[in-house]
Amino acid sequence: MKPVALITGGSRGIGLGIAKALAGSGVDLAINGVRPEEDVEEMLADLRYLGATVHYCRGNISSAEDRASILKNIRDKFGQLNFLVNNAGIAPKQRVDLLEASEESFDYVMGINLKGAYFLSQAAAQWMIEQKAENTAFPANIINIGSISATMASVNRGEYCIAKAGIAMMTQLFADRLGKENIPVYEIRPGITKSDMTASPEVTAKYDKMIAEGLTITPRWGTPEDVGKAVVALCRGDFPYSTGNVIMVDGGMTIPRL
Repeated sequence: MKPVALITGGSRGIGLGIAKALAGSGVDLAINGVRPEEDVEEMLADLRYLGATVHYCRGNISSAEDRASILKNIRDKFGQLNFLVNNAGIAPKQRVDLLEASEESFDYVMGINLKGAYFLSQAAAQWMIEQKAENTAFPANIINIGSISATMASVNRGEYCIAKAGIAMMTQLFADRLGKENIPVYEIRPGITKSDMTASPEVTAKYDKMIAEGLTITPRWGTPEDVGKAVVALCRGDFPYSTGNVIMVDGGMTIPRL
């Protein structure tokens, strides 16, 4: 039986790039999103065309009830879960100055970007441990999609930066706890990447200019496919001795330069 990956926020942007890469590498997919299934049916069909069995698990990961439903859905459909890719993420509804940001916006962003990933990882890890107890060779890992915003400040979206900094520590915590279970945990940290979050004309124009002026060492935007390739390598087991570490996919943007 092929391994199974759950990708949160897997129906668009970086998550879809990850899904396509995994589908093409021989992994079956549980795709989580909040849109009705009929709205993503074309995307699901494209993934199935790549050879994967694909199951849509609708739900908001900030909700405990939805997280439980997602995992039950996967148990009922596949009977196993090998890889959890915590990709779901949102930006603040409005980018406002740090001194004017609302508590409502903070709770909204943190609920999905950090709390949801934390408690979904907790539940998925418990299931992975059960599966490892039955078969010590059972492949399993957790991959968190972070951001350069974990270490690079943006004062007009502080709640997003704080959530991604939390993901960085969460990766280390789960790596430490799950090490004795032989379940690696990784963070992939993308840089400026083409996605829904960067699609507005203002943001695109801003980063087009900055990249042209040398923001990144590799002189282009990152793509969802760049992140997908890194996820495939981790799920394939290419980095078995790197648990808790960060894989940078940022075109060299965060290298200190003079």
